[in-house]
Amino acid sequence: MRRLATILAAAIFAAALIGWLVTGPDRLSAAETPIDAGDATRGALVFAAAGCGSCHHAPEAEDKTVLAGGQRFPSDFGTFVAPNISPDPDHGIGGWDLTDFANAVMRGVSPDGQHYFPAFPYTAYEKMTPGDLADLWAFLRSLPPSSEPSQPHEVGFPFNIRRAVGGWKLLYRDPDWVLETAPGPEAERGRYLVEALGHCGECHTPRDMLGGLDRARWLRGAPNPSGTGTIPPLTPDKFTWSATDIAYYLETGFTPDFDSAGGHMVAVIDNFAKLPASDRQAVAAYLKALPAP
Repeated sequence: MRRLATILAAAIFAAALIGWLVTGPDRLSAAETPIDAGDATRGALVFAAAGCGSCHHAPEAEDKTVLAGGQRFPSDFGTFVAPNISPDPDHGIGGWDLTDFANAVMRGVSPDGQHYFPAFPYTAYEKMTPGDLADLWAFLRSLPPSSEPSQPHEVGFPFNIRRAVGGWKLLYRDPDWVLETAPGPEAERGRYLVEALGHCGECHTPRDMLGGLDRARWLRGAPNPSGTGTIPPLTPDKFTWSATDIAYYLETGFTPDFDSAGGHMVAVIDNFAKLPASDRQAVAAYLKALPAP
């Protein structure tokens, strides 16, 4: 019995050690890390497409460029609170460099090596091009700082264990495109906007019991995280708008049925209205290219 207990203890220790090693932070390699200083003018468009201001400006703030954080996002695992990502060196990300920023956005890893919770959609942003990332960084550094401290997330045990997020990443990080082959440059640009920058799947795709996106049901609609209503499907069997209708909606918020957008889509449309018309047409081309379930 003593020998069996020793073997069992050794097996548990080995399993714990392996688990600790495989759930560690996965940072970008030197070859993957952007080195370009970036362009703030181009970065403003990346900022809009990625919806950064929609989540990180203070609740009810009039100036959406002050990224003081504080907005609350309820989920089945607790309530996540958007942090301050302004250029403030003490309470924001003003003390970071481009490498810190790249690892946060594309790998979900903080400068001190902690995993970020996947309420931050880094599983989509990891498809961002190095040039867009550098441009976004340049734009964020041009915004006004805020000394508002970030508020803690309201997430209970065991979901608050950061190391466990490393295991979650092993299950759900997937650098491959959902639409493997885009039929032409326009749909390819749309794929980048929908699957990467716009992270549309975060709301429009159902999740499993661990909160991972069910990519087999990509954009088929999902329960609203607020607990009220549902997020509509965007697959061609359910979403029958023309490409012109889709592009017009993303610019104005008006539907073909003379209704208007509500909820979080108001912010999404405000962002997409700032993009070139070709980008809105590209999103429409991507959605029309999706295979029917």
